[in-house]
Amino acid sequence: MSDLQVLGATFREVRGRTRDGNATRVVRATRTYPTELDDLWEAITMPERLARWFSPVSGELRLGGSYQVEGNAGGTIEQCQPPEKLALSWEFGDNVSWLSVNLQGVDQGSQLILEHEMATDSASEEHWDKYGPGATGVGWDLALVGLQWHTDKTDSQHGKRADDAWALSEAGVEFIRASTTAWQNADQEAGQVVEIARRRCEATYKFYTGT
Repeated sequence: MSDLQVLGATFREVRGRTRDGNATRVVRATRTYPTELDDLWEAITMPERLARWFSPVSGELRLGGSYQVEGNAGGTIEQCQPPEKLALSWEFGDNVSWLSVNLQGVDQGSQLILEHEMATDSASEEHWDKYGPGATGVGWDLALVGLQWHTDKTDSQHGKRADDAWALSEAGVEFIRASTTAWQNADQEAGQVVEIARRRCEATYKFYTGT
């Protein structure tokens, strides 16, 4: 499966929600992996496997424990229901958001639903206005394609990571262009006007490619 075919395997949505009485925004990605449910659960929760497709993760990886992604966010594990649900806070600097991953078995393998929920405070709104859902969505697209390569042993890309070096390669830049466009479409489907969604798409593309 080519990199862009892998990208197309993801279904993207932008939703509104409330948390503790406050409005939030949710970036949601759904895709199916060609592996059993227990194997997919291990791939997203075992440190030695996370390091192969995502990034090194350390900490007390248990319910109520804390974690830290190397060079990225940390937080607290709020729900852990093997092999179906993982929910945690996602804390980067002063910004706090929330991540949940739900798994279920399907005919083609195992379905993963990832939701990244963000506050609508002034700092978050400024960032959202500039980049829209793509700032978060593209990052997870890169992670999820790495998970695809990790779990699909029949894929010619098996074992490869969608790391920074790959993201800046010709194939990676092409992938990011397609990903930002896909999130622009999700932004528009959620009700955003075309001009703003397109502007956000271009800002996100420039951010990820350094152009």
